Amino acid sequence: MHQRTIFFISDGTGVTAETFGRAIMKQFDITTRAVRLPFVDTVDKAHQAVHQINHTAEKEGKKPIVFTTLVEPETVKVVHEHCKGLVMDMFATFVQPLEDELGAKSHHRIGRFTDISESKEYFDRMEAINFSLAHDDGQTNHDLAGADVILVGVSRSGKTPTSLYLAMQFGLKVANYPLIPEDFDRQQLPPALIPFKKKIFGLTIAPERLSQIRNERRPDSRYASLQNCRMEVAEAESMMRRAGIQWLSTTHKSIEEIAAVVMQGLKQDE
Repeated sequence: MHQRTIFFISDGTGVTAETFGRAIMKQFDITTRAVRLPFVDTVDKAHQAVHQINHTAEKEGKKPIVFTTLVEPETVKVVHEHCKGLVMDMFATFVQPLEDELGAKSHHRIGRFTDISESKEYFDRMEAINFSLAHDDGQTNHDLAGADVILVGVSRSGKTPTSLYLAMQFGLKVANYPLIPEDFDRQQLPPALIPFKKKIFGLTIAPERLSQIRNERRPDSRYASLQNCRMEVAEAESMMRRAGIQWLSTTHKSIEEIAAVVMQGLKQDE
């Protein structure tokens, strides 16, 4: 049974409000039910959102917690004046003090950017995602020179989700390659990667966790056996150590944490 309902209200997708709100709520040991209310960009939609929040307050007998990134003054007014939840307004908390400090007005831009398809940043991000998908799991060696980073590691060590996260969040072109028994027999990186060693970042994982993950995919197989996982992880770490490649263990790290370490490694190499 959840202890409190959390609402994330935005005139855009609600991703920013939810990301910020979830980060804040992780500081408290309570169970929550999350409700995202995106595209609240009219007064009518704001009243509908408030009605849903107030209904929840009455039903549960507790104030819902409401994280909002609404920008339009009229929709903001509706929420602040009629909402029976605890309203955490990111705009009022951060943007208004910055306006005072900088002596400048913000754009008050609603979350859905105008003509986003014409934005270079958006185009670059889409190109990065396409690149990362095409170069997932060593599918192709084409245009590795165009990669911003190349992730290597044993199968199921977190390469694909990290690649896509880096592409989607930072617009990085990421290739990823699995290290396989043939590479261990040769005791060197896949030949196609050797010219780009400076771009390589390694991921490893505890053999016990790797075996658990692989067993979900191929139960009771040699591929998933703890003995094989121990061998592959040991060989991969030895190879990366010999090659002088930066690497980290993904065992207890989130995708966000892994990406942050990779980004930090890239900056150190600049």
